[in-house]
Amino acid sequence: QVHLVESGGGLVQAGGSLRLSCAASGRTFSNYAMGWFRPAPGTERECVAAISWGGGRQYYADSVKGRFTISRDNAKNTVYLQMNSLKPEDTAVYYCAADGGRNYFTTVTEAYEYDYWGQGTQVTVSS
Repeated sequence: QVHLVESGGGLVQAGGSLRLSCAASGRTFSNYAMGWFRPAPGTERECVAAISWGGGRQYYADSVKGRFTISRDNAKNTVYLQMNSLKPEDTAVYYCAADGGRNYFTTVTEAYEYDYWGQGTQVTVSS
């Protein structure tokens, strides 16, 4: 079992920045691919960014490329999402997710493949 707790959400003006954190406890964190998701039209949750358990591979949705950066610190059991140049359309609840059983380089982008989810953190971007 892996327990995930997100933090770092809040209210920010357009153009501002936030850094989300997801702290994991339970099984060996470094063996899990990680992702950040948010609700999107037509789907329950879209993958905003994902990172392999080795940290060497990342995925970004087109809507956030060049603005968001995902990273992880396996020693601290934490994954981060640095969000810059925020836009009002980035307003959402952001969820952290963990998926075990992947190889060192795999990123996972489909919500149904993830085993564990955090409770979410609200990000609100004002115009």
